[in-house]
Amino acid sequence: MPTTSQLHLRIFDGSRQLFAAPAKFLVTITDGHQTQQFRDYIETPDTTFSVPFFDNLGDNYTVLVWAEGFQQAGFTPVKLSNSYTRVLDLMLIRKDPGFSFVDARFPEANAAYPFIGAGLDNATGEANYDKLVEEEKPLACLLNICEAMSQIALPHQTPLNYMKQLIWGGDLAPAQDRFFAWCDPELIQQIQAATADGKFSVELNPGLFHPGATRSWKQIQFGEADVQFTFHENEKSPSGTNWVMVEPDIDYYQDLAAHALLEVIPNAITKSLTDPAQVYVLRWIDGQTSGIPEFNPLYTIT
Repeated sequence: MPTTSQLHLRIFDGSRQLFAAPAKFLVTITDGHQTQQFRDYIETPDTTFSVPFFDNLGDNYTVLVWAEGFQQAGFTPVKLSNSYTRVLDLMLIRKDPGFSFVDARFPEANAAYPFIGAGLDNATGEANYDKLVEEEKPLACLLNICEAMSQIALPHQTPLNYMKQLIWGGDLAPAQDRFFAWCDPELIQQIQAATADGKFSVELNPGLFHPGATRSWKQIQFGEADVQFTFHENEKSPSGTNWVMVEPDIDYYQDLAAHALLEVIPNAITKSLTDPAQVYVLRWIDGQTSGIPEFNPLYTIT
């Protein structure tokens, strides 16, 4: 059997296309024994590397890519084999990325996610939405979470099917790291069933990070950028409904301890919020690695 593994590395930009601009990519490939097997510049976004095959934990590689003016991207573990070529897709975005909402105006977003404009006349819905276009990051967050929800298979349908109405006003207006909405209470039952199937984990003491929360579950499909659903069941729903308030967000890290130490605490100290551009990159890379349909929100990063 071959004593080497083949790693096919593809580098994409924020438009989810192979990197087209001329660039020198610094690629670092480290094996599971923490031995550096490759570190050099390449000039093509589509390259195959040959590295040692160990038939043990040494085959759990770490791959990092950097280019001048861009944020570093990487993935670990990249499990390699001597019997097939492993494809790894990574995405590089600029250090100060921009957002393109050309294909994510109100008509397109409302058609894809009807709860966004629910309860509003078309003019008001479009006016509210256009304010988010100007703010950029809250809209990127909203579209990230909506697209991620569309890819979560519950026992019956997806979380999007249970979303009823986005909350636009006051402190509950869409932010760059979360939004609040009214949902069918059946969503709680569906997430509980999905938890029993190993797709979610329960977050204890949800009110610690989400004031007023009663229950919370976090998706555990990926290593990073999983969706968390936090419910505020004591909030009074609109007249004539039995809806429940839900607060979806996406964290960088799956592990709750890592989330607290590496995300929540630093954010609290620096007064910064989870960056939707980073969520976009992490979720896209994780999706490509997991072999699910491409993470394909309505907007792109420039």
